[in-house]
Amino acid sequence: MTGWAARHRQAGSGRRPCLVWLHGLLGSGDDWLPVLPYFAGWPQLTLDLPGHGASAALPPQPFAALSAALAQTLRGLDIGDYILIGYSLGGRLALYHACHGQDPRLRALYVEGAHPGLADAPARRQWLRHDLAWARRFAGEPQAAVLADWYRQPVFSDITPMQRADLIRLRAGNFGAGIAAMLMAGSLGRQPDLLAPLRRLTLPFGYLCGAQDAKFSALAEQTRLSWWPIPAAGHNAHRGNPQAFAAQLLSLLAPFE
Repeated sequence: MTGWAARHRQAGSGRRPCLVWLHGLLGSGDDWLPVLPYFAGWPQLTLDLPGHGASAALPPQPFAALSAALAQTLRGLDIGDYILIGYSLGGRLALYHACHGQDPRLRALYVEGAHPGLADAPARRQWLRHDLAWARRFAGEPQAAVLADWYRQPVFSDITPMQRADLIRLRAGNFGAGIAAMLMAGSLGRQPDLLAPLRRLTLPFGYLCGAQDAKFSALAEQTRLSWWPIPAAGHNAHRGNPQAFAAQLLSLLAPFE
């Protein structure tokens, strides 16, 4: 598999690890632009996941292969020590990579609104059916029509009609078949339950969540993960309140200064 496309790359100062940013479903490395300026002086890299952006032609693969491809991409770009920061789908991939990727260069893990995995097989099968229904729509219907319904799901209940319209315009240029393929390859129904491996991690880990994201705030409480709420933000906290998101993340990164 060819390496994933690097959307933005920034040299840093000193010996800080590189911040590697992984976007969510329907996004691209550009999604992190609102927060990147807060990390001046840090080496940074944003990547386009398979099926997205400049990596749209790359075939999505199961979690183990995606994790290996991430490591390969970073080696190809001569990235040494790095810290993973992932949102939603990108966060779930980051969780898997930290738990199963066995990459000694990974120094820390911070995720936003990312599910650690479903504990039982019936729940995973049910979620897989849920994602299959959406994948069929993304592959076979006009993107704007599918997105209009996608952004009415309960997890996006905090966004206003104007914000929903902006997201639809922003995402409507995606290649529907690629999104569908990545949705199925990276389905929560195909993700192993990572909660126990997460609790065994020895590297620094943090879970960031929009304070208005009721679903993932409750999940963080239930799973007893170390988590930090981002005020005045919903599921996509780095978009909803980039300044607060960056301030919290910078405080977590302080030991690496």
